[in-house]
Amino acid sequence: MSRQPADPTRHLVLVGCSAEKTPTQQTLAAIDLYDGGCIPPLRVRLGQEPRLRARVRFLSAQHGLITADTPLRTYDRPLDPARAAELRPTVWDRLQTELLETGMPTDILVMAEPLYLVLIADLLAAPERPRVHWIPDHAHGWPHAAAILDHWKW
Repeated sequence: MSRQPADPTRHLVLVGCSAEKTPTQQTLAAIDLYDGGCIPPLRVRLGQEPRLRARVRFLSAQHGLITADTPLRTYDRPLDPARAAELRPTVWDRLQTELLETGMPTDILVMAEPLYLVLIADLLAAPERPRVHWIPDHAHGWPHAAAILDHWKW
């Protein structure tokens, strides 16, 4: 049975990339490439639901802000403070562009370690920011994330 929300643009999921990736020489969608922490159960939960996958973004140490279906190759680049500061303006520019098209969501679920919050600091400081549900334990926070997604009817 599908769990499609009435209006998925009301919600946005931001996930920190993971060091664990599917080894491949081919490109894979970001949600299929990343294989650590909460990403495998998120992938199973969303399946091939395009309306929901369209509301998932990854915060990548290599690529900045990307969609769940952005094609990627395996890479190894951990996020450090200098890289987070470097990516912050481009992540904000991309988010602003998207939010102008879709409107500000009412809720955002962030599943990412604390350093990834630097990338979205401008969103968090926006006067009309959404309600933020932050799960800092990417590896063990899935039950909490699942409860939020249940509430959203995802």
